[in-house]
Amino acid sequence: MTQQRTILAVYAHPDDEILGAGGTMALYANQGVANQAVRVELVCATRGEAGEISDPALATRETLAQVREEELRCSADTLGISKVTFLGFRDSGMADTEDNNHAEALARAPAEAVVPQLVEMIRRVRPDIILTFEPYGGYGHPDHVAIHHHTLAAYGAAADTDYRPELGQAWQTPRLFYPVVVSAMFEELIARLEARGADVSEFKQRMEEGRDQRWPTEKVTVTMDVAATVDRKIAAFHCHRTQFGADNLFLKLPEDEMKTLLRTEYFYLARPESTSILLLDDLFAGLGTISNP
Repeated sequence: MTQQRTILAVYAHPDDEILGAGGTMALYANQGVANQAVRVELVCATRGEAGEISDPALATRETLAQVREEELRCSADTLGISKVTFLGFRDSGMADTEDNNHAEALARAPAEAVVPQLVEMIRRVRPDIILTFEPYGGYGHPDHVAIHHHTLAAYGAAADTDYRPELGQAWQTPRLFYPVVVSAMFEELIARLEARGADVSEFKQRMEEGRDQRWPTEKVTVTMDVAATVDRKIAAFHCHRTQFGADNLFLKLPEDEMKTLLRTEYFYLARPESTSILLLDDLFAGLGTISNP
């Protein structure tokens, strides 16, 4: 009896699931791979309590966590994600803000508070693929960086038969990918916005500050064409109403231009480690049949 193909995505906040891998998760969840269904589960470490409130009619500081949870469930349903699990840590906010100091902030949480939860998830779900942030977390958000480190630690620990056997039978996940947003995508976004007269000065400054951390196209393992699910990806984007108000840069573009920008997704194979870039046709390419033990 073969095990159903499974993807486990591990992120920090509601809305992290969309930009880098939303179309790919929707593609696998709704179309499967090689005539085999794929189950997609999502772990979200926080409920995004320190996020923006684009419209005061949508949430207050006191209700934002609940509202963002509902927004994530809307997004997950739209993409076809089967299950969402929250770890229960608090959003740490952007770097050097007061939210960083909250006692329950994810960025302050020790590994022993986070890694065992992820190990239990990995051993229970037994995924073929794990998705999580690359080391810089896209743009250096403390929670993105934290969940990157915790997920890598859990990936190794989950396969270690001596690590916390009470958390389930050891499981070696075949592959762990970083969904990455390549520099060219941001450059095209800026060019399109500037052509429409939009003020992109703040965005360009953030891009310049993170120049050394931009993901180069030559370090991409898998390029996914998600044209078939880009409508779902955009619909999931719109689920996060508190975060993406009228002033959001993406919403300043016509929807057909958004589709052009968002129809390609990129992934880097981080585990197992390799000294060269292995090019794959898709995330599951070359994986043999996995049977239940």
